[in-house]
Amino acid sequence: MRRPDQQTTTRPTTGPAPETGAAADTPAAGATGAESLSGGTPGPGLPPGATGPGHPAGTGPAAAPGRPAGDLSTEAVLAPYLRAQAADFLRSLRLHHEHSAPADSGGHDAAAATRALRRAARRISGSLHTFRAALDPLWADQLRTELTWLTGVLAREHAYANRLTRLVEALHQLSGPALPAARGTRAAGEGAASDAQGRAALGVGAARAGALLERRLTLARTRSHSAALQALGSSRFHAVADAVALLASDVPLAPGPAGRDSEELLEPAERAEQRLLAAVAALPPEDSEPYNEAQDAAWHQARLLLRLHRYAHEVVLGAADPALAAPGHALDLHRDAVEAAGAAAAAARTPRIAPATAYALGVLHADQRHEVEAARAVFRESWPYATVLTAP
Repeated sequence: MRRPDQQTTTRPTTGPAPETGAAADTPAAGATGAESLSGGTPGPGLPPGATGPGHPAGTGPAAAPGRPAGDLSTEAVLAPYLRAQAADFLRSLRLHHEHSAPADSGGHDAAAATRALRRAARRISGSLHTFRAALDPLWADQLRTELTWLTGVLAREHAYANRLTRLVEALHQLSGPALPAARGTRAAGEGAASDAQGRAALGVGAARAGALLERRLTLARTRSHSAALQALGSSRFHAVADAVALLASDVPLAPGPAGRDSEELLEPAERAEQRLLAAVAALPPEDSEPYNEAQDAAWHQARLLLRLHRYAHEVVLGAADPALAAPGHALDLHRDAVEAAGAAAAAARTPRIAPATAYALGVLHADQRHEVEAARAVFRESWPYATVLTAP
């Protein structure tokens, strides 16, 4: 059963409506909320100094600025939000074209434009998923499918680049003057001898392991870059851009009165919140087996649901919930570490590599799995509600 101290989305009170185009990842400091979307019990959106179930005075995380409850309809809130995100998408696309020209040397600007393009596409797609019932369902499903395809294509190059940087830096740290201390408990003499052998083996294999990873991931990044350029020049992408351009001026609503009532937004936002809380409650306990990679999927699912909840919070309250910024960052680091560990394990399966190279990649894989566990610990510590329920 859900408890009041686990409510994360707040029902807005009267007050000035923030700009619908803000949709920032980090809301303005000092914002306050009101009652929970799930009912009238004050939750974590209490003003500073107020108390509520599970939240002593001053400990409840602040929520986003409130909107008048009567204005929480698709026409008043969701449609302007989608139009604003569509405008951001088109603006980012124009910047990407400008900075991707052959005469333009601003690769950083092109990458920033791509990130902004993905950011707007994710918010449109997530909102179409959560608030599908308030919109034309066929249109919403089709556009969401195309935006999911686009964000996936655009994300791969960035992901491979970050993965290579992460793994090479980790190799440098692991092959330094001493191995990390937290690698299990051993007797003093045995530990010193093992560490000396480990440093010697890593010194031989780390350089080759780094070169192998660079070849593999640079090739994957190059292919992803080519795939992204091909996608951005395809008729499929132009159809997506045309659909988003139409969205910037017109949002297809559900037939009939659906989408005009405030509950058409509140109820889907509450369901997104409930799915997130259920996913967090079902996460493996802290004392579970540390190298059980079968548990990764549950954490990835929690990350996805947290993102959807954040977007719903932005729609209903005008800004993301600041209390969920740290847990969201921890889940991003978790995803990065899981994928880096997988890349190290895949490289270790390369045929005919030297034993020292395989050893270095094995140590690197173990190091990244430790990073996975560290990210899970940070998530548990930063989760803003008193207790994370465990699945029965």
